[in-house]
Amino acid sequence: MDALTDLLDGVRARGAMFSQTVFDPPWGLRFATRAPLHLVATLRGTGWVVPDAGEPVRLEPGDVAIVRGPRPFTVADRPGTPPCFVVHDAETCTMPDGSEFRDEIRIGPRLCGMGRNETDLLLSGMYEVGSEVGRRLLAALPEVLRVPAAEYRSPAMDLVTEEIARDAPGQQVVLDRLLDLVLISTLRHWFDRPDARPPAWYAAMGDPVVGRALRMMHDDPARSWTVASLAVGCGVSRAALARRFTAMVGEPPMAYLADWRITLAAELLRGTDATVGAIARRVGYANAFALSVAFKRLRGVTPTEYRDDGGRAGERSAAPRAGAFADAAAR
Repeated sequence: MDALTDLLDGVRARGAMFSQTVFDPPWGLRFATRAPLHLVATLRGTGWVVPDAGEPVRLEPGDVAIVRGPRPFTVADRPGTPPCFVVHDAETCTMPDGSEFRDEIRIGPRLCGMGRNETDLLLSGMYEVGSEVGRRLLAALPEVLRVPAAEYRSPAMDLVTEEIARDAPGQQVVLDRLLDLVLISTLRHWFDRPDARPPAWYAAMGDPVVGRALRMMHDDPARSWTVASLAVGCGVSRAALARRFTAMVGEPPMAYLADWRITLAAELLRGTDATVGAIARRVGYANAFALSVAFKRLRGVTPTEYRDDGGRAGERSAAPRAGAFADAAAR
């Protein structure tokens, strides 16, 4: 197990919404879904991803962009083109004035536009991220990341374009898994690009000492790790591990481990009926009291308050740390 595997495993599509839209310029499509993640690809023609805040990102034919929500954004033939349609959620698309989407614009399964032969073809996918582990991954991403087709194209993209053009039994499950594949392969490639700014822990995974320490913590987060025991497993001194880990990851080993344990605990609180005491033992705390103290310190609420509020309590308190986790300095 490694840090990236853990995070990607926590991001899985459920009810993924895919659609294709065909346009002749000028055109614009506004996404106001507040979804945490979108995938956008120009299958034919070119376009621009225009965030509400930040610089527009150009898409060449075949390029894939991953856009982090929940802020709205626009995809258009040019940065200044106003939107023709507004996507509100998986079921609702309107005209810019809020009037209903005209049925004649629907020209096939998951295909919209004024005809099939327009010059530009846009593929979009909306991705719901409901897990705490998934949110940790989102915090590591820029608002818009682009992977050029000339540099990399996920083999799953061809399967996506084939599958969304038809209706078949079990199709939603197929689309969910295909979106998972496209997202994971695109992210992994982007993390490895020379000009990318991946989170510090990703680069640290390649270090023979710090990478091993990270893998040990992710393999067995419930173990009673200390800097000394991690150092023994890495074959270095305690001081050397602490110094090297902090320099590469941006925080000491025990701070990283505590944050990861609390993330796992939050996931279990939202997704299971296990008692706080049972969850405490699963993530490396001796009892419910010890977990509650650590959870309150990092999330600003107790585990019970977090669970009672459906996971929403404490999100404001967790946000600064999530941002720090993504930054090379990590604090």
